Amino acid sequence: MFLLFYMKFNIIATTDRGLEIQACNELKSLLKDLGDSNAIVNTTNILGLIIAETSLDPFKIIEDLKKIYIENPDKIFYLKRVIPIQVVTETNIEKILEATLPLINSIKENETFRITIEKRRTNISSMDIIKAIANLVNRKVDLEKPDKIILIEIIGKYTGISIIKSDQIFNIHKL
Repeated sequence: MFLLFYMKFNIIATTDRGLEIQACNELKSLLKDLGDSNAIVNTTNILGLIIAETSLDPFKIIEDLKKIYIENPDKIFYLKRVIPIQVVTETNIEKILEATLPLINSIKENETFRITIEKRRTNISSMDIIKAIANLVNRKVDLEKPDKIILIEIIGKYTGISIIKSDQIFNIHKL
């Protein structure tokens, strides 16, 4: 059963197509081990993509998952990437800008940034989003090695937004 009828999630995770249920169970178990036995983990209408809502700090979860994987790689088998999400909004440029604006202060004046957009099931223009957000950020752009990444994760009619450092995503292939 595919779910994406609510806007409350603070984790996006990827897995191999067809293994969404196993990845959900794995993430739910890991979140329980980390202290949230009430986490909600669901599949989406996109193959290979799951979402979760947890009471834990999603950035701390990324750190903890990296430690777990380094200490015991067999404990994480189905999850490929786990991404922290700070805010979720509707997928339209105005709502995305409105949701991104309060996060921009986390990019210090001397830091560089890049905007990364991952689009799924939408026709909204990436360039329109990038231009609109870039106009809000009075910082230097660095596409290769930015200090911060403005991450826009579009999942159909919902968009998750975070401002992260490049090492704040759990990526099994980079560990």
